[in-house]
Amino acid sequence: MNYHFTWDILWSGQTGAWLLRGVITTLEISAIGWLLAIALGLLSGALRTAPPLPLRCIGAGYVEFFRNVPLLVWMFFWYFAVPPFLPQVLQDWLLDHGAEFWAGVLALGVYHGARFAEVIRSGIQAIPKTQFEAALSTGLTILQAYRLIIIPIALRLIVPPATNETLNLLKNSSVALTIGVAELTFQTRQIETYTAKAFEALAAGTIIYLVLCLSIALLMSQI
Repeated sequence: MNYHFTWDILWSGQTGAWLLRGVITTLEISAIGWLLAIALGLLSGALRTAPPLPLRCIGAGYVEFFRNVPLLVWMFFWYFAVPPFLPQVLQDWLLDHGAEFWAGVLALGVYHGARFAEVIRSGIQAIPKTQFEAALSTGLTILQAYRLIIIPIALRLIVPPATNETLNLLKNSSVALTIGVAELTFQTRQIETYTAKAFEALAAGTIIYLVLCLSIALLMSQI
């Protein structure tokens, strides 16, 4: 092989700054999308196990609708299809504050929210029904029983599968490059374009993703 490895391109000139900005953007879009996904997952997961049938139907409808459409479609949907229906003031705000970033956040949030909902539903259903009945027998309402007893217990049970979904969300943030979000994969492709060093650029992105995912897995194992 006559290929000449040039690793110093990753920290020389502006390429190092590109990688750093990519990592920061990846963490930002993943963190905000994760918070949205957790909120939607908690709500819809609880609805899927609630006694009233209409609530279960609402939760099931959300999960089946958002879980069974590819993430890339949601990226395009939130970026291209939704903005024209928004008020002009909100459209102007998005143009000034990174419309592609917030479209990526919404796509990640609603897509993984449906997947988190199933994780939370399984955690709730793993709790014996007698626990719920005992909560009601003390005078708690259904909402209070879920908020004070069922959800806190379920959250402890779902740490391992929630870890997998968190890692998937972080890795799926790379799909946001298709709508112009300058996250880590976008920046590695930019480095490859400007330097013609695809192996070094993509190897750096691979290692950074690996370090980020292993750090999250370690943190969740401690939790």
